[in-house]
Amino acid sequence: MIFELPYRRLLILTEGRLGVFSAKTGAAVLRYRPQDVVGVLDSEHAGKPIESVLGDAAGVPIFASVAESLSREPDAVLIGIAPTGGALPEPMRRHIVDALNHGLSIVSGLHTLLADDPELAELAERNNARIHDVRDPGPIHRIARGSARNTRAKRVLTIGTDCSVGKMVAALEMRRAAVEAGLDAVFVATGQTGIMIEGWGIAVDHVLSDFTAGAGEMLVEHVADRQLCFVEGQGSIGHPGYSGVTLSLLHGTCPDAMVICHRPDRRLHNDWPDCPVAPIAQQIAIYEQVLAPLHPGKVVAVAVHTAGMTAGAADESLRAIAEETGLPTADPIRTGCGTLLDAVRQHLAI
Repeated sequence: MIFELPYRRLLILTEGRLGVFSAKTGAAVLRYRPQDVVGVLDSEHAGKPIESVLGDAAGVPIFASVAESLSREPDAVLIGIAPTGGALPEPMRRHIVDALNHGLSIVSGLHTLLADDPELAELAERNNARIHDVRDPGPIHRIARGSARNTRAKRVLTIGTDCSVGKMVAALEMRRAAVEAGLDAVFVATGQTGIMIEGWGIAVDHVLSDFTAGAGEMLVEHVADRQLCFVEGQGSIGHPGYSGVTLSLLHGTCPDAMVICHRPDRRLHNDWPDCPVAPIAQQIAIYEQVLAPLHPGKVVAVAVHTAGMTAGAADESLRAIAEETGLPTADPIRTGCGTLLDAVRQHLAI
């Protein structure tokens, strides 16, 4: 099932966890979908200017309760955190109950499915509201056959040397740059935060393994007639825990081009001493070789995550990676995506 989320007046629920890292999902939605956010729900920060917590979200009000927010006419509450373990924190439950009692729908990316909660499900039914557990893809039984190769859309997949290296951000920023350049470009969401930003997609890491590549194929077919699609990557081909979803997206979407995302300060997968991150040049070769039996896609650029580095250290890192790989290299946030998009366009001849 490809999720379609029609809501355009969102309340982002962060209750006590508002912050760039503690509410990463909410912060991402505020960054990439600000026109659809009417407020933040967080009693601990209510009344404060949001820019004192999130610098790029100026003007968004913070409310202490659902009742206080109703003048802004919200149509859904979006849970803006992704806590370890994936359960709904108890302090947030009262806001969810209040929202459902006011007929507001719920958009959740938690591992714990809220629609399976008897109290919440009953409240949703009684008040004609919906609970969207975007991590629940429903019954997908599609076996991939490489049909993504037959679409008009040119496909660009963001891949990574590790998890959490900026694959979603790189895809979103390249899509934005492509649209500004006049291209018919679309972002294809494959994870819960991406779905909340774009309003549609499949959280592929919750699809049964036999059908994960098929889910990727379904997503590409959904935008088959567009000019260019940037597919949000997941996991990493060298990660011992998450390589399965990475390989599935590679084969399911059959990318024409890949942009590899990298954090130069990352040495170990999950800080496990026996799981070193392989050199980027080696990983580039592996990605291309694994894709080659199905499709001749190439890694055309490197998106580098330099957050936390000084400007000088970031510049030196970009130079070193460009020299090591021989590829155009940029930080999508610090230096922009022009270099990355140019490499994509040159390779695809568009």
